[in-house]
Amino acid sequence: MRLAVNIDHFATVREARGGIEPDPVHAAVIAELAGASGIVCHLREDRRHVNDRDVRVLRDTITTKLDLEMAATPKIITIAMDIVPELVTIVPEKREELTTEGGLAVAGNEAHYSELTQRFHDRGIEVSLFIEPEASQIEAAAACGVDIIELHTGTYANARSRAAKDIQLERLRVASALAAQAGLVVTAGHGLDLRNIGPLAEIHAIEEVSIGHALVARAMFIGLEQAVREFIVAIA
Repeated sequence: MRLAVNIDHFATVREARGGIEPDPVHAAVIAELAGASGIVCHLREDRRHVNDRDVRVLRDTITTKLDLEMAATPKIITIAMDIVPELVTIVPEKREELTTEGGLAVAGNEAHYSELTQRFHDRGIEVSLFIEPEASQIEAAAACGVDIIELHTGTYANARSRAAKDIQLERLRVASALAAQAGLVVTAGHGLDLRNIGPLAEIHAIEEVSIGHALVARAMFIGLEQAVREFIVAIA
């Protein structure tokens, strides 16, 4: 299992003071040097953390993979087409949410996401859809011709009891197997930390996890390089 590092919340800290530090691009470089397989950033419509400059400098700086999380809105699509990251991950987005809440409703909207996927493919950009671990969403994603799905792990991460976690873990296990059988690359993310990543890492169909907030929080105490290395060991 590989680790992609989401650097959004380094930008969140920067925006708290309206200055220039910490620079999320600097964080991305450190994460890469520590062994991250890719860098994830979410360019939100309200630019609450990562901004246009960050994305453009990341595109010119990092040497692994740039995964641009984004809502499928005209302005953000135009930016993505111009920057040409290796990968775009389409996520639902609401202005009032603190962080992404749940997966995309792909089922029933296959025509829209198929057309969007083709547009990105024409620019040489791979496409991932952030979805719930449900058969209907996986089948719809496969029908759209996307390359990757990212399974939403928030329900698993937020489960309070061991029994509830086991139920959600089984959902993820079944969903990841179904997606792999459909020829999709399977990744996962949302709410993952050092306490809950271990069982998920045993699901071999999941090839990569995206971790941001928990990794940034850990880095505040032990440094970013060591935090990245800890998470890589945890998913090995």
